[in-house]
Amino acid sequence: MKTVQMTLDETLVTAVDEAARHLGTTRSAFTREALRAALRRIEIKKMEQKHRQGYQRKPVKQGEFSDWEAQQIWAE
Repeated sequence: MKTVQMTLDETLVTAVDEAARHLGTTRSAFTREALRAALRRIEIKKMEQKHRQGYQRKPVKQGEFSDWEAQQIWAE
């Protein structure tokens, strides 16, 4: 691992410390997980944007997925 220095406001540090203590982890572990989660959200947004652009370039045609409707099972 690499040690990095960050500048955070005092209220954020306090909130992170409280959350870490509540979860039984350290400030560093909490921050690592928060950064990983933020990066996952960014990647998901990029994929969603890519899908939107694809459907804008090539919209779904009427009946394109109708062959699969008979295969769907709707639980009641």
